[in-house]
Amino acid sequence: MLRTRHRTPVFLNQLVGCSLRLWCPASTHAGTEGKRAADTFRRAARGKFFQALPQLRNPFVEDTFVQSYLKRTMPDEVRQEVFADLESFGARICDEIDSLGRQAEESPPYLRPYNGWGQRIDDLVISPAWHKLHSISASERLVAIAYQRKHQQWSRLHQMMKLYLFSPSSGLYSCPLAMTDGAAKLIKGTGDQFLLQRPYMHLTSDDPKHFWTSGQWMTERGGGSDVAGGTDTVAIPQSDGTYNLHGYKWFTSAAASNMAFTLARVVDKNGLVTDGTKGLSLFYVETRKDDGSYNNLEIQCLKNKLGTRQLPTAELLLDGTCARLVGEQGRGVPGISPMLTITRLHNSIAAVAGMRRFLQLSRDYSTKRMAFGSFLADHPLHMQTLARMEVEARGCTLFTLEMCRLLGLDDCGMASPTDAHLLRLLMPVLKLYTAKQAMGVASEALESFGGQGYIEDTGLPTLFRDTQVLPIWEGTTNILSLDVLRVLQKSNLEALQSFVSCVKSRISNTRQLERKGLLPSSVALGDKVDRVVSFVSSEAHQQSVSFMEAAARDLSYSLAHIFIGALLLEHAISPSAMPQDVAVATRWCTRPLPLGEKSHYLPSEHTMDLVMVMDGRGLDKRAND
Repeated sequence: MLRTRHRTPVFLNQLVGCSLRLWCPASTHAGTEGKRAADTFRRAARGKFFQALPQLRNPFVEDTFVQSYLKRTMPDEVRQEVFADLESFGARICDEIDSLGRQAEESPPYLRPYNGWGQRIDDLVISPAWHKLHSISASERLVAIAYQRKHQQWSRLHQMMKLYLFSPSSGLYSCPLAMTDGAAKLIKGTGDQFLLQRPYMHLTSDDPKHFWTSGQWMTERGGGSDVAGGTDTVAIPQSDGTYNLHGYKWFTSAAASNMAFTLARVVDKNGLVTDGTKGLSLFYVETRKDDGSYNNLEIQCLKNKLGTRQLPTAELLLDGTCARLVGEQGRGVPGISPMLTITRLHNSIAAVAGMRRFLQLSRDYSTKRMAFGSFLADHPLHMQTLARMEVEARGCTLFTLEMCRLLGLDDCGMASPTDAHLLRLLMPVLKLYTAKQAMGVASEALESFGGQGYIEDTGLPTLFRDTQVLPIWEGTTNILSLDVLRVLQKSNLEALQSFVSCVKSRISNTRQLERKGLLPSSVALGDKVDRVVSFVSSEAHQQSVSFMEAAARDLSYSLAHIFIGALLLEHAISPSAMPQDVAVATRWCTRPLPLGEKSHYLPSEHTMDLVMVMDGRGLDKRAND
């Protein structure tokens, strides 16, 4: 307790309920000793200790696992140039982009529907940081790299690696880039000269003044993934060959984009439309007319979302919006499929990038935070927890990078029939698996910061919230699991045969596997392959549709588990592999296969699921209650 020259007023002693004596200087000429005492007290008011912050360092330089994959797969002359670009961009992430992303979060977009005179203006107000991120995306060629194709089939992998670095710091500008990339891929496949000469040139431009972004207007009130049953927008033919769209788009991300692809039902000469998937056609829409006014559409409101608050997501009323038909009438769903393939890959890039960013910050924090007399990094249980997250992140990252490599082959017309089967079968598997695992890693990572992980000002909750959208965007886990079933059925199980062939070829080097002590892991993985093949080939023909539907999710997870295991084993026996690569592969392959026994998916189990979930509500109650 400090001893003072002046007695503390009685009322202060009574106020605090003790005999505390305060130092109250009588004049400004207090001695040096008294000033030091006052300074010490002021510091003590908040305490002397402040926790060192986790530091974001160059995300490419610190990601040795990704570097090792690129070194193993890319030709040397390509790799050297790509590495230089990625290292430079990683520095820019730390020096500039990450703070812009944070600014976009702190200044979210808002809508001014009317001006001061009551005129409808639908002014979408977006932060300066968002506009700056637009310019950076163009100048860094975050879309253009894949279409300029300087490095041929490796250009797609180069592009996706830059997006991998960009995504966690992007302020969600990664979302319009995903749809822009998808739109460019779609247009490239149509051969439509108008689309190639106008929007395609903007979408793939590296000039910020000419660079466009695209939206993807699919969701309406009646359906999210069920576009066939939930699309009510109609397209009325015009004498000049265009169409006027009338409808209500319920969830349009990146509402500030210059254009969009959307689905609608063409009205025939009798005023009728065709229901179901066969009635859906694909349309190209520019959001504004040549004079800058909106193309007969109104922004009704912006969505108030759990996360992705930086991103303007709107409800749009289409009231005579001028549009162009793309492809054949009634072929809208197949027509937009190339766009969905790309956006699902972007979703996976966001998932693995988010995992890596959380782990990068968490491991840095573990070297700065002390608890119980030691740094967190010195506590075995803490390191075990981070290591389990690391295994998941590495497996998902390797899966994603391999799909990027396959897509690069497809871009350049170099994909084999096996590659094509793998792309179609595994893209929905990739998206559903990486998104779900990203949420698990994000939750565990947030916990690794203790209470600070829950503090908004740290920026960590933003990363967590923005991760939660990944299992929902571009098809939920169950929807994509059913898509996997369709691929297997439509390909007559040829896609499964390609999958099995690919996996077994990657784990066929028994000499190297034995040398690294990985032969037991390889044998165990091979047994899992046989189990999946037996399940699909026998049960698919013997059981009902409901049986396979009930098994779809576990089957999809099992395909992911097996394919990642094969990739990790292949990586672990490469000449440049490190001991940690062997450990990751071993730990992954010892996990149980998600696919259960046949009895888990029988109709009786479905009946019990229904009874269990509806207990207390009643099975006969439906939405009209």
